[in-house]
This record gives sequence, structure tokens and C-alpha cells, in this order.
Amino acid sequence: MIKELTKAEEQVMQILWKLEKAFVNDILDKTPEPKPAYNTVSTIIRILEKKGFVAHEAFGKTHRYFPLISKRDYTKAYLKNFLGNYFGNSFQEMVSFFAKEDNMSLTDLEELMNEVGKDLDNDKSKPNV
Repeated sequence: MIKELTKAEEQVMQILWKLEKAFVNDILDKTPEPKPAYNTVSTIIRILEKKGFVAHEAFGKTHRYFPLISKRDYTKAYLKNFLGNYFGNSFQEMVSFFAKEDNMSLTDLEELMNEVGKDLDNDKSKPNV
């Protein structure tokens, strides 16, 4: 089971997923203002490494970090956990909740279902690797 990330860890992972490989300074450069201290980002990266989300390559005394888990895999695990914790593992319950909260029309729901159907058809047509 994949552990859930804190907001700070997720922010660093979002940057690392985009960059694919990065030194702490690269991550810091992409962090929005107000920027945290270098040591803060370095500590977060080391925590992510202990959690198994990140690994590094050593270049002398510096390290270049890279994700060990894809954004897609994390998103899938996070949403599965979210669905279980808040909607009893029912996708239908979740869609119903958001449809009511956002005052979705029947047309909006039909469009959503068409999009989901297309995505499912595309997934079925891809060969398993």
C-alpha cells in the first residue's frame, strides 16, 4: 500500500514528476513563492526517500533525485483510498455526491459518462505489457 503524502511532500513530488530528475536547487527553483529554505526541501526529499517515493544518484557530495513511483500510480492509490474512506468504495456514490454539490445537469452527467466510456474503451484496446 502506498503511503499518503503531506502537502509539502506532494508539492515536491509534483515538481519532481515534471522534472523527472533534479537536484535540490532545481526543485527549489520550481517552487512557488514564498520559497522554503534549501534545508527544508532537502529534508523533505530525504523523507520521501525513506518513504520509498524517491531515490538518488550521487555526484560527489551532491545527489540528483528521481521518483520511484509514477504520478499515475500515486494518483490511482490516493483516489482508491479516498473512495474507500469517504464513499464506501462506491464510485457511484462519489459521482452522485459531486454531481449534487456542483449542481450538474443531466446533460453534464451524460457527457461525463461518455468521456469515461471512451477512456475505458481505450484502456481495453491497449495490450497488457
